[in-house]
Amino acid sequence: MDPRLREIIVCPDCRGDLEEVGEELVCQECGLAYPVRDDIPVLLVDEARRPS
Repeated sequence: MDPRLREIIVCPDCRGDLEEVGEELVCQECGLAYPVRDDIPVLLVDEARRPS
């Protein structure tokens, strides 16, 4: 994923910082994990995996 993009995107649910973990971006505040498909982050709350 482009580093410039990583600097500006935040969690759409809580506006928390996102950390790249494998094929996902995980919010450091609420724990939602957003998929990254073909280097494109899918920042849709409905597509996010809830923390267990």
